[in-house]
Amino acid sequence: MKRLALLTGLVILGAVLATGCVPPQTWPDYKRNAEDKIVVIQEKIGEGLKTGALSPDQSQMYLTTLKGIRTEYLELRDKPVDRDRWIDLHARLDALGSEIDRASARPVAVSDSGYGHRILTLQNRIDAGKNTRRWALADERDYQYRLDTIRHDYLRLTDSGRLTTSEENADIGRRLDSLERDINRN
Repeated sequence: MKRLALLTGLVILGAVLATGCVPPQTWPDYKRNAEDKIVVIQEKIGEGLKTGALSPDQSQMYLTTLKGIRTEYLELRDKPVDRDRWIDLHARLDALGSEIDRASARPVAVSDSGYGHRILTLQNRIDAGKNTRRWALADERDYQYRLDTIRHDYLRLTDSGRLTTSEENADIGRRLDSLERDINRN
């Protein structure tokens, strides 16, 4: 009887390993690396603001994005989760770090549209929704992805201090309107 139970356990373990399914666990290296990246990004933002490489609006947007990532980090750090969640978090940190590096390397943008404040407001609403578990995880990720994409495009359009065209402004405005409608609907 004990042999049968042991054999059954080994077969199940073999099947799990063969399919690549690994039960959720803590990932201390991912945790430490994420902490390091968060600190480095925060320092980059502060240095960019201090030297004038980043405008106050840009700095605030980056800090708000970092706050959202930090919130997710705090949820992951001490509980068993799939490694993919950590990989996703690190990808977001790397993307934010790269975006800050690119923005710091160019002159501060002068915007004529005023969408920076609106982006910050939507980010705060998304963060509040995440904290209260207002939406399903898939919706949270969708909203955050959409806002990150809009923010990236907005900063790209205003790089080198150029003013955006009316078509570019209209596109950003439509996308922000669509995201805001979806957030309000849920």
